[in-house]
Amino acid sequence: MTNSIHLSLDAMGGDNAPQIIVDGAAQSKIRYPDVKFSFFGNKNKLFPLVSSIKTLKDSQIIHTDEIIGANQKPSIAVRKGKNSSMGLAIQSVKTGQTDAIVSAGNTGALMAMTKLFLRPIEGITRPAIAAYFPTIRGESCMLDLGANIECDAKNLVQFAFMGQAFANIVMGVNNPTISLLNIGEEEQKGLDYIKEASQILTKLKDQINYTGFIEGDKIAQGISDVIIADGFSGNVSLKTAEGTALLVTSYLKKALSSSLSSKIGYLFAKSAINDFKLQMDPRKYNGAVFLGLNGVAVKSHGGTDAFGFANAICVAIDMVKYNFISDLKKKISKIELII
Repeated sequence: MTNSIHLSLDAMGGDNAPQIIVDGAAQSKIRYPDVKFSFFGNKNKLFPLVSSIKTLKDSQIIHTDEIIGANQKPSIAVRKGKNSSMGLAIQSVKTGQTDAIVSAGNTGALMAMTKLFLRPIEGITRPAIAAYFPTIRGESCMLDLGANIECDAKNLVQFAFMGQAFANIVMGVNNPTISLLNIGEEEQKGLDYIKEASQILTKLKDQINYTGFIEGDKIAQGISDVIIADGFSGNVSLKTAEGTALLVTSYLKKALSSSLSSKIGYLFAKSAINDFKLQMDPRKYNGAVFLGLNGVAVKSHGGTDAFGFANAICVAIDMVKYNFISDLKKKISKIELII
């Protein structure tokens, strides 16, 4: 199915662009050899990199000198960034020239510009950022992860249905469980808009498998397939989890190098330890999806390496491959929200 998939890459977005963008594209070709790329950015910098990799020979380079800076305000990006590498890459999705965009650039600018050019799906008030979240049982989906710092009950309910669609269509979970992130599991706890959203979702139990509130310490247990939060709480949870993963791997590394016997033990357990490190590696889960738009847009972490960017590309390919946008539109159109 991948022979028809064509992605646009914001080749100048991210801390180490364009090198890791090109290298990441090459790595993603191992899993999806038929995918094609359009690189948007400075041709003088891109051509030597792209032309040196045999598997990228069929790629296009669309030149632009304009770049959206990491600290540029979204409002300025929207007004002045139409011809930037990010802006042109998004517009190629809008016009149908490419199937999805992947960028490691400015998150706020990317959300603002994708919302402007791709427009929200009818019935969706605010798009949300969703990503995979590693758990004891496998993977969960969590949203919003930073697009909407302040939300109301209606936003959370829409996030729940978008998350349900993501888990069902992309993750392959039949009738996924949905939970609202809160400071307690009791009905009387939490802010008013969270409790209101819970009441609405409870009334919609024939349309969504809502299981109630979930506390932060339960997320990693995998007891819920989809965790819903406002962008502030969701982003804090994600960054805390990433920091914890680094802490655990750091402790493990110190413990295994603390003595001769520990070093010898490492040699016997090397394979299992490497597998553990891979499971804890945030790069493996790199690639956050902007849900609720009329097009696939995936945000890579700005400081990732080629391995992480390749994973973000693969997330975009999976979204296209599973016809996520068209299926989400069908699901949203059938929702009868009691708001």
